Amino acid sequence: MRLSELSGKEIVDVKRAERLGVLGQTDLEINEETGQITALIIPSLKWFGFKKQGSEVRVPWQHIRKIGTDMMILDIPDDQINKLENSEDA
Repeated sequence: MRLSELSGKEIVDVKRAERLGVLGQTDLEINEETGQITALIIPSLKWFGFKKQGSEVRVPWQHIRKIGTDMMILDIPDDQINKLENSEDA
């Protein structure tokens, strides 16, 4: 799959049944040696799409369960979900 084919897909967490963002508004962590994507860095957004300072969740590539035509389904471990929820409360 090409990077251009991933752009614009909605990112959905299967455990919370929640939309986390759109690929293209996230950062990708790429292994410099192999060129493979190792993780998605998803910013936590406040109202009107403004990024909260320093608030993001890193999702390793192996937690992506399915990539469809319109969305990516993620299975984010509970410890990372808790970090995201705690950062949203701050």
